[in-house]
Amino acid sequence: MKRVISISLGSSKRDHQAMTEFGGEMFSIERIGTDGDKNKAIQLIKELDGKVDAFGMGGTDLYIYAGKKRYTFKESSRIAAAAKHTPIVDGSGVKNTLERRVVQHLKEKEGITFNDKQVLVVCAVDRFGLAEELVAAGSQVVFGDLLFGLGLPIPIRKLGTLAILARVIAPIITRLPIEMFYPTGEKQTQNIPRFSQYFEQAEFIAGDFHFIRRFMPMSLQGKSVITNTVTQKDEELLRDRGVKTLITTTPEIGGRSLGTNVLEAILVTLLGKRPEEITAVDYGRILKELEIMPRIKRLSD
Repeated sequence: MKRVISISLGSSKRDHQAMTEFGGEMFSIERIGTDGDKNKAIQLIKELDGKVDAFGMGGTDLYIYAGKKRYTFKESSRIAAAAKHTPIVDGSGVKNTLERRVVQHLKEKEGITFNDKQVLVVCAVDRFGLAEELVAAGSQVVFGDLLFGLGLPIPIRKLGTLAILARVIAPIITRLPIEMFYPTGEKQTQNIPRFSQYFEQAEFIAGDFHFIRRFMPMSLQGKSVITNTVTQKDEELLRDRGVKTLITTTPEIGGRSLGTNVLEAILVTLLGKRPEEITAVDYGRILKELEIMPRIKRLSD
């Protein structure tokens, strides 16, 4: 049996274990949250290094993207460096392939149209593939990177603008503590509505669930949400807020949709390569072979 463990800076209240089959292999999957404690995350990785098949790194990003440029978070890099033998991934490889295919699948197979629809992507540098595909599909997109990542009242409406800003801001942000940009630990379970008008104006809300949960308003009546890492409790929360449709980009295992870091760790194990050797073509091929499709769930009328 293959063993994959996600070490997350998120809340330990979301810890989870499950067994499932992928590509003819049985996998034991486990998530361990450290409640924002980076040193604990490093210690856990050191203790388990060489004893598991792959690590996922959750509750943070190792890389963010804008245009063709990749930026590395210094603190996340330090955590990842604790793994000397076992491959460790943050999900960015899957985000850049699977989430592009999700928009195409929803258009072609489900008849969901995005042309001229108002869309809020809560953080595009974390989901650049998804953001690009939504723009290509004709959506009117607001990118919330400055709104929700930095708390600045500045919506971004063009990918080109995002790329220019990223070249200036990303080298600074990626050297700061992770929690200044991304909700970690207990912040992942707290809801502090911010810039609600951008949620209210959007028909589709897309991106990282922890950003959505932390900043969403009390009402999301009639909205569709495209995200992942959603538990049954999270589904109930979205239903209570009036969300009409939940679209998760990863498969559901044991009552929750997989985090992209977990899915990528599974794919790395199946491919039998080091993460740096794996191309977008490799990810695309194995995702197609495994027939991984988005899950669409109607939460309310």
